[in-house]
Amino acid sequence: MAKSTLSFVCQNCGAAYNRWQGKCDACGEWNTLAEEDATGTVPVSIRSKRKGRTFQLESLSGKSHDAPRLPSGMTELDRVTGGGFVRGSVLLVGGDPGIGKSTLLTQATSLLARAGHRAVYISGEEAIAQVRLRAERLGLSDAPVQLASETSVEDIVSTLSEGAVPRLIVIDSIQTMWTDTVESAPGTVTQVRASAQALIRFAKKTGAAIILVGHVTKDGQIAGPRVVEHMVDAVMSFEGEGSQQFRILRAVKNRFGPTDEIGVFEMTGLGLREVSNPSELFLSERDLGSPGTAVFAGIEGTRPVLVELQALVAPTALGTPRRAVVGWDPSRLSMVLAVLEAHCGVKLSGHDVYLNVAGGLRIQEPAADLAAAAALVSSLANAPLPTDAVYFGEVSLSGAIRPVAQTTARLKEAAKLGFGRAVLPESARGDVGGDGGLNLNSVGGLSTLVADIAARGSRKPQREAGNIEKNATPARFRRQDG
Repeated sequence: MAKSTLSFVCQNCGAAYNRWQGKCDACGEWNTLAEEDATGTVPVSIRSKRKGRTFQLESLSGKSHDAPRLPSGMTELDRVTGGGFVRGSVLLVGGDPGIGKSTLLTQATSLLARAGHRAVYISGEEAIAQVRLRAERLGLSDAPVQLASETSVEDIVSTLSEGAVPRLIVIDSIQTMWTDTVESAPGTVTQVRASAQALIRFAKKTGAAIILVGHVTKDGQIAGPRVVEHMVDAVMSFEGEGSQQFRILRAVKNRFGPTDEIGVFEMTGLGLREVSNPSELFLSERDLGSPGTAVFAGIEGTRPVLVELQALVAPTALGTPRRAVVGWDPSRLSMVLAVLEAHCGVKLSGHDVYLNVAGGLRIQEPAADLAAAAALVSSLANAPLPTDAVYFGEVSLSGAIRPVAQTTARLKEAAKLGFGRAVLPESARGDVGGDGGLNLNSVGGLSTLVADIAARGSRKPQREAGNIEKNATPARFRRQDG
C-alpha cells in the first residue's frame, strides 16, 4: 500500500507546499492553505502500468469540417458561445451569488428540452423541489428537463451513460462535486480539479455538451485552481450590479468563437429577457443637458454599444482627494487625470472625482478615454456637452488622441440611434467608410477638446469654470498645437 503523502495546497490558486504557512507565496492570499492527501490526486486508471496503445497520426492537409453546433434558442447566449453549443465541449460559467446563473441555465435547458433534445440539469447545491420552484416561477415547469440532485461524479457519469446521450448537461456547481479517486473534502482544489477532469473526459467521449457553474472569489475571479479554466473549452462571466436590472454575459475564453463577446439580458419577474439593442436600453434614461455626461461609442466583441459616462468633479477640503470609479479601470482614470493636469492646464488636485458607467456595463477598452475626459471637463466647467454627440478615442500620455479600431461600426450605430455628430481622433478620418450623415469633429490633441468645452462654459460664467479658463484659454492651446 502506498504511503500517504500530505501536502498543503492553496485553495485560491492551487500552489502546493510541504509545510503549512500563513501566506501563499504564489497568489499572496492569507490563510488559504489546507492540508490534503496528494497520494490519490491521479485516478487509478491513469496511474496504471499498462502498455499504451498506438494511434494513427494524420497530416495537416485534408478535409476539415466545422464543429456541429446546437443552438440554445436564446440569441444572446448563442452570440457569446459563437453560434451554439459544440458537441463534446465544456463551458465554465462564473458569476456573483444571486446574479442569475441558475436562472439563465434553467431557461437554456428548458428551451432545448422543448425542442426535442435531451437536457439534464444536475444540482449539487439545491434539492429537486427547489429547482422545480424556480422553473414554476419562470413558467417553465412543463419543459421535459431531467433533474437530479447529486454530487458524486462517478454516479453522475454512470447515470448519464445509460440511454441516449444528452445534448446538454448542466452541473451546478463544480465546487460541490466530489470523486472517490482522491481523498479530499468536496470543494478543495484537488477535488475540483479531479471532478472537472472526469466530466471533461465524459464530454469528449460521448459528445455531450457540459456547462459547469463555478463560484467566484471576492475579487470576481472564478474560485478554484486556474488549471480548470485551461482545461475547459470556454469560460464565460455573468456580470451585473445587484441594484441594476441589466446582466452581461461575457466570453473570457472561447476555443470555438470570438472572445470578449457579450450578451445583454434584463432581469424581470419572469426571468431573464434578451436585449437585442443594448445601446437603446442603456441610453433610455439619459440626463439630457446636464453637465458631466458624455455618450461613448464602444465595441464589445463584434457589437457596437453606446453607453453614457457620468462624471462629477466637486471641491474637497480633504488633503487627499477621492477618486471613485464604477464600470471602468481606475488606472486609466488616474492616467486621464494626470494628462489633463500636465498638458491641458486643468487643475483637479483640489477636487474629488467620481466616474460612473450608466447601466451597469463594465468597459474594458481604452477608446473610452476621450469620452471620460470630456465628461470630467464638462463637470468641472459646468458646461453641458452637445446631446447629439458621441465620443471615442484613446488618450496618450503626451495628450494626443490615438485612433481606435472599428470606427465605421461605431459611427453607424450612433447614426442609427439618431446622433448627429461624433468627436473622434483626427487620424481616424481616413478609416471612415460611411459616417451615416454624421458631422465629424476630429481632434488631434486633448487640449483642443478641453479648449472647446472651456469656451462653452465661458458663455455662462460659473465659479468652477474659472478653474479651467484661467489656466487653459483657447489661445494657449493654439500656441501649443503649433
